[in-house]
Amino acid sequence: MLFQGKRHPRDLGEIEVRAFLDFLVGSNVSASTHAQALCAIVFLYRDVLELEFPWFDKLVRPRRSDRLPVVLSVPEVQRVLGAMDGSTAVMARLIYGSGLRLQECLSLRIKDIVWDRSTIIVRCGKGGKDRLTVLPDCLVTVLKSQVKRVAAQHRERTPIDGGWAPMPDRLSRKYPGAGKSLGWQFLFPSAINHWNQELSRWERWHASPTGLQRDFKAAVARAGVEQHASVHTLRHCFATHLLRAGTDIRTLQELLGHARLESTMVYTHVDQSLAGVQSPLDRLGGERAELRPR
Repeated sequence: MLFQGKRHPRDLGEIEVRAFLDFLVGSNVSASTHAQALCAIVFLYRDVLELEFPWFDKLVRPRRSDRLPVVLSVPEVQRVLGAMDGSTAVMARLIYGSGLRLQECLSLRIKDIVWDRSTIIVRCGKGGKDRLTVLPDCLVTVLKSQVKRVAAQHRERTPIDGGWAPMPDRLSRKYPGAGKSLGWQFLFPSAINHWNQELSRWERWHASPTGLQRDFKAAVARAGVEQHASVHTLRHCFATHLLRAGTDIRTLQELLGHARLESTMVYTHVDQSLAGVQSPLDRLGGERAELRPR
């Protein structure tokens, strides 16, 4: 609407929509940004304004570039994780050790950890699917201590605000009292409560991703890692390092929760070994000249 001079969408048609999408292309936005804008426009007309335009199906979606994910070496991961402390350090180690997405880590409930099977149950991952992944043995002690801290906080605040945690998929109606049990509390809770207007109660949500992202970025700088690494890089490292250790691709697909094997296969390209490949420059022989930059 702003691009078209604040005209109402009902007054806009194929020419105006194409002009806006072409503007995005000219602005060098990413393919995902362009696709998101197109989906939003289609949703606006079809579901909000309830208008059908046959030319929607003719709009071309840009194709995403095939890019290899950023993967740190094992020593680099050790340095970055060693530069972190506190609860965000536990989160970062859990993401690397279990291959979790950032939101999957933050959304973990106490009941999702199966201690005797060294397993983590990931609920409602990407695509709304559940899956199992590995619980690192080296994190068992620190995670049990985290559960004890959450339990102590839960006991303290239950007489004050009820000790409620938000319930997914309308389960609060099916199990009215489950939201105040310890098992449903988030493993990494937020420091503040949020008001649930529908149920008229305070609820303790999970921690914000901002703190972990900020601490991880600072740790990358302190560790001297020059690659542009984010928290999600730890998930890429989990996959690549397991692949190098001999984990088969199907098992890796299940651990990562990929619906398509092609999504997992990208890590085989990341881990292509160049051992034994010699640069032609090194084959020239003779004495190596001492080169100095000018």
